[in-house]
Amino acid sequence: MSSGATDFGKDRALRVLTLTPFYPTESDDSQGSFVAEPLRPLADIGVCSEVLALQPAYRKRLQAPESKIPAKWIRYFSLPSKFGLPTAGAFVFARIVGQVRELICAHRIDLIHAHAPLPAGHAAMLLSRELGLPYVVSVHGLDAFANELIGGRVGEWCRRISRRVFYGSKRVICVSEVVRERVLTELGSRVRTSVVYNGVDTDFFSPAGDGPLEAPSLLCVGNLIATKGQETLVRAMASIVPEFSSLSLDIIGDGPELPQLRELITKLGLEGKVRFHGRQQRRQVADAMRRCTVFALPSRHEGLGCVYLEAMSCGKPVVGCRGQGIAEVIRQGSNGYLVGAGNDKELVLVLGMLLRDQQRRQNIGRAARDTIVERFTLAQQAESLARIYRECVG
Repeated sequence: MSSGATDFGKDRALRVLTLTPFYPTESDDSQGSFVAEPLRPLADIGVCSEVLALQPAYRKRLQAPESKIPAKWIRYFSLPSKFGLPTAGAFVFARIVGQVRELICAHRIDLIHAHAPLPAGHAAMLLSRELGLPYVVSVHGLDAFANELIGGRVGEWCRRISRRVFYGSKRVICVSEVVRERVLTELGSRVRTSVVYNGVDTDFFSPAGDGPLEAPSLLCVGNLIATKGQETLVRAMASIVPEFSSLSLDIIGDGPELPQLRELITKLGLEGKVRFHGRQQRRQVADAMRRCTVFALPSRHEGLGCVYLEAMSCGKPVVGCRGQGIAEVIRQGSNGYLVGAGNDKELVLVLGMLLRDQQRRQNIGRAARDTIVERFTLAQQAESLARIYRECVG
């Protein structure tokens, strides 16, 4: 079932159904912010969104915070852990198909935008077959087929389903060229792809005003998992502390690597120098970015990395890794720095250079802010998404 309309010019409002396992909650307003934040500027240019946020029934019930674009949380049956991922999309479809029919009857749905192939993309593919709705699917990370981190037979099952999801979509939207390359390497030219970089709320993530210089500090924001590279950063910290005795490192995030990181900090004699803050609300993250001297996340598995863009928007020098999505944004030595993944010696050289030279930090921070304002705002992201939507339903 579809609206049957074919004139989708800029004067024609679109109604998009967003299916996503990522969306802000009352307890974690950073979760899925990259999905939620573009919805308001999309509404400003005539794209109305209905959001169904997907949650496995075995997890704690979540509540969405107050928002101009509220989400309806959908709880669906799923086997726990990775074993439930290949079948989760079918369960989501069974759970929501009746609701989507009602939405179509009430006020039309032109397009489904699914975030990640599993489970949202799989559910979108099944809805498309049942109701005749076109769909697009976004890929937010390097594990485009959900098989690298899972592995084994379950991972291969995920890969096969993801391939079908991509083949059936009107467009595969990738957050960077390196992600698009992953998709095309697997699927070739049989799918149509577009790159839409994440945008930043440049008013929320804004530079701090002039004030007295504080003790130098490094900031890292990310889940505490091995691929994020916090261990490399801690080792680099140990190497530069003798020169910068008042230097501290703040780590925002939580995850399974926390015990190992604490053990490493003790081993390197960095007690009191490294502070773990756990998960933080979005306002606290923005404030921490404004306070820090340098932002560093030496991640070796990053499709793009919103936190890099947000720190750049705060006017901070940012250090990421070569070969990741952020390498498409950072111009070496101009608006940030890139180092080799896992290379703590190279990281030490870059951090030392930045900490010694205030003028260099200020110049790079200004260039970083200009980069975001010129190319990576939420309004620019919304314009790109709206153009793709109209192409796919026209």
